[in-house]
Amino acid sequence: MLITTTSNIEGKRITKYLGLANGEAIIGSNLIKDFFATVRDVAGGRSAAYEQALREAKSIAMKEMIEQAQRLGANAVIGVDLDYQTIGNNGGLLMVSANGTAVVIE
Repeated sequence: MLITTTSNIEGKRITKYLGLANGEAIIGSNLIKDFFATVRDVAGGRSAAYEQALREAKSIAMKEMIEQAQRLGANAVIGVDLDYQTIGNNGGLLMVSANGTAVVIE
């Protein structure tokens, strides 16, 4: 499955547009991660726990988007956009959504 953020693929011809493909992931962060992330952020360091949570959520969202595109009969997804948001009380949940257009290319 070819995935791109652009609206076309150089050297490839889009023969069919199949519609929107999307995937979402919502991951909760626990209090221990929050505490250590706050300590690291105050000290000016990076938060490995949050970075890992972001990677995990992105991976899940992309996987779901690709699976949906495959169910539609696509062999590529173009115009992919990733959005990140915190939701819930005090931003306790991280949401990542991946959206793109499922297409057939030759």
